[in-house]
Order: sequence, then structure tokens, then C-alpha cells
Amino acid sequence: MKLLRANKGGFVFHIGTREHQLLVETLKLYPLVPAAHHRVGKPSQLPNADETQRLLDEALAEQRSENRAQVLALFNDSEHFRKTDTGFDLTLTPPQVEWLLQVLNDVRVGSWLALGEPEQGEEPEVNENNMQHLLALEVCGMYQSVLLAALGVEQMPHWH
Repeated sequence: MKLLRANKGGFVFHIGTREHQLLVETLKLYPLVPAAHHRVGKPSQLPNADETQRLLDEALAEQRSENRAQVLALFNDSEHFRKTDTGFDLTLTPPQVEWLLQVLNDVRVGSWLALGEPEQGEEPEVNENNMQHLLALEVCGMYQSVLLAALGVEQMPHWH
């Protein structure tokens, strides 16, 4: 994926046909971070901690459901994905870029958790059950780097 144009109204990226399929398959994993991973804090330090956690869980479930619907709609929207001879042109507004970064981050963090939370530079044990998570971790990092660069943020450190 590469940035073709950027202006105040948004960004246009070109994504090859195979890259498009890889992105679609990766985003189908969303949401990947387990709901139990999000905690409001130490229960002993919060009044009504159980109720607060329940409200957080409900809000996260609703947000994830909306994001999932948006992810699926994005790839079926010819306004955002325009077919070209060599793949697709992806048009996104700045808020859509930030939203896509959040979705990619969920898949990336969820993949990292599924791989056993390996330290940077540590090679996780890869098997048939978690191979897709290693691929998703790398794919998300690649797309996040391109999107962040379009926003003017320096490249993220590479996984290896």
C-alpha cells in the first residue's frame, strides 16, 4: 500500500489486488483483543467497581459491533475502494484513517496476546493454531506504518 495523494479532505492510497485480499482477511479477525483484557482498574480502589466494569464491557461490546459493521461495509463501498487496473485506490478521510488505525491495532495487539505476548526481538513459537496471528501481527504493523506516515507520524519500529 502506498500513499498517492493527501490533502485536508483526506488520503488516497493504492493497494494491490493481493494486498487488498490480505488486508480484508486480516480485518476479518476483528475484534481480536479479548473483552476481559480491558479493565477499569483495581476493583479495591474503585467504588462500584463491578458496575463500572459492566458499563465498560457494554460500551466496548457496542463499539466493537459498530466497528465490525464499518469494517465489513468499508470493503463493499465503491466510494472508498475504487477498482483500478493494478488493484484498488482506497480513499479515506483523516477520521477514517484514525479509525482504521484503531481497528488494525486491536488485531495487532490481539495477535500479540494470542502469540503469548513475546518480547520485541523474541520469536514466538509458531504452529498451525497461531500462524494466522503471526501473519496478522506483521500485516497490521505494515499497514499501520503506512497510515501513520500519511498522518505525518514517524514509522513504527519493526517487529524484528
